[in-house]
Amino acid sequence: MTTDTPHATAGRPAATAALTAAIGARFERLPLCRWHVTVRLIIGAVTFFEAFDQLLIAYALPELRAEWQLTTGQTTSLITVGSLGMLVGALLSGRLADRVGRVKVIAACIALSSVFNLLLTLCTSPGPFMALRFVQGLAIGGEVPVAATFIAEITRAHRRGRFVLLYELVFPAGLTACALLAWWLMPLLGWRWMFGLAAVPGVLCLLVARYVPESPRWLADHGRHEAALATMASIEAKVEKITGEPLPRPASAPAAPSAGPAASVPSAASAPGQTARQSAGRGGLRELLSGRYRRRTLVVSVLWFTGYFVNYGISTWLPTIYGARFHLNLSDALLYSTVTSCAGFVGCLAVALTVDRVGRRHTLAWSLGAAALCLLLLGLFAGGSAGGVLIWTSLAAVFFFGANICLYLYTPELFPTRVRALGTSVGGAMNRVGVILGPIVVGAVYADGALGTVFVTLAAVALVGSLTAGVAAEETSGRQLEDVAP
Repeated sequence: MTTDTPHATAGRPAATAALTAAIGARFERLPLCRWHVTVRLIIGAVTFFEAFDQLLIAYALPELRAEWQLTTGQTTSLITVGSLGMLVGALLSGRLADRVGRVKVIAACIALSSVFNLLLTLCTSPGPFMALRFVQGLAIGGEVPVAATFIAEITRAHRRGRFVLLYELVFPAGLTACALLAWWLMPLLGWRWMFGLAAVPGVLCLLVARYVPESPRWLADHGRHEAALATMASIEAKVEKITGEPLPRPASAPAAPSAGPAASVPSAASAPGQTARQSAGRGGLRELLSGRYRRRTLVVSVLWFTGYFVNYGISTWLPTIYGARFHLNLSDALLYSTVTSCAGFVGCLAVALTVDRVGRRHTLAWSLGAAALCLLLLGLFAGGSAGGVLIWTSLAAVFFFGANICLYLYTPELFPTRVRALGTSVGGAMNRVGVILGPIVVGAVYADGALGTVFVTLAAVALVGSLTAGVAAEETSGRQLEDVAP
């Protein structure tokens, strides 16, 4: 096989653009089959355990607080240091995945996260724990947006929302599994065993490296034309073998041949001495903040921030609120928090099944609006009992979990292949800003004893997200990625 260099010449953007469009057309004709499901399950398993790692701190916190005699400020730091690592990891991984490929970054992230779970079990004081948690956050924050980008790039436009979000359900499923296992095992075994168990899935990095192909869209966009054609042909051959039927011709006449790794390549692909950029000014943050993509970047940044500010402002503090304010024992506090996580999973499933019909913009606007209403009612009328908090936070979770999972579908659709991972990671970084500030704000307000004000504040933030989606978000349902973001 011809060895490709990983770059495309500055003078050849037309051939690369033609091949990228051809690859997109070839994906559009692939019927959904076991190949898609297998890849989705492998990448989904990685995302599942990254979600598990992300929320584990919330359920370990009551034990850590008692064992290390943490103040409220130290408790907040313990929560936010991992989120700060995730913020940095999201930004770094997006740029890295656009340069070296999606699959390499995903595999590296799950391996790094697992190693640091083992190291966390050895900690005996908050200082080393926070340092290790920061580095682990780099991996957790890096994997999730890159995985969402990869899944979007191997999926056709027809019912893309349903396919992608059924994959993305693994993230709230990971959160829910974390809650259930923590409720069951934390009182029995303690927090060290939980982090130790979370290290086991590191073996998934081997499955990713062996069975998941690099995105042909990314290969084509980076001038690796022969590799893109060979990878696409391999995928098509597997799909034909699984379905037992020949594939139809692509809907549009491609600039590249429709099958076969040995087929002719547009012009002279992969010449030595190629450069990283296809044309001056393409790629990077500059492109995301200019032209048609500036508004999209700003809109999804607001949506990611508001959605996750509310999500983690609630979920991170709920076990502590139930214990400190309502005097529930550890088991009951974790159980009540688990109910809210389960309710959020139901909301995610509802969005996955309806988003193609309802549309991305309406899903985001109405879900965040409904969450704002639930939290406002809780703050004004129902915050005086553990039961009231349980009912209204669970109802709100149905909606804000649903909105947040939609962002993993919506954000990769808005950006072209050359900056898709970076654009998604910018959204992921704003997610982390919300994840950091949400618990800090809730902790500050809660420290004054104003529990009702906590929920009213969260309602106001959710309302900002709802209005932003309703007024400024673009609809992408049913459109091919190259049509939405050329």
